[in-house]
Amino acid sequence: MQAILLSREEVAQRAKQLYTNSIRQKVETEENIGKMVIIDIETGDYEVDKTGLKASRSLKKKHPNGRLFGIRIGYNVAISFGGVIKRVYK
Repeated sequence: MQAILLSREEVAQRAKQLYTNSIRQKVETEENIGKMVIIDIETGDYEVDKTGLKASRSLKKKHPNGRLFGIRIGYNVAISFGGVIKRVYK
């Protein structure tokens, strides 16, 4: 399978679409708030864990050439260096 070249913005856009349309309602629960969901933007597979490391490794085993993107569940950004992390989960 030939890889499709996507910009960072396009990867983020695909991941956010997948999250909004099919993943959010499954993972955005009180016990998952603050955890990371890692999404393979090509297959739609995803994994959830506290930091995203285990999820990333698990997805890479399943899909070695997968394109992964992380979203912090219930927040507007995954990580912030001196900025503000705003909780958006209701």
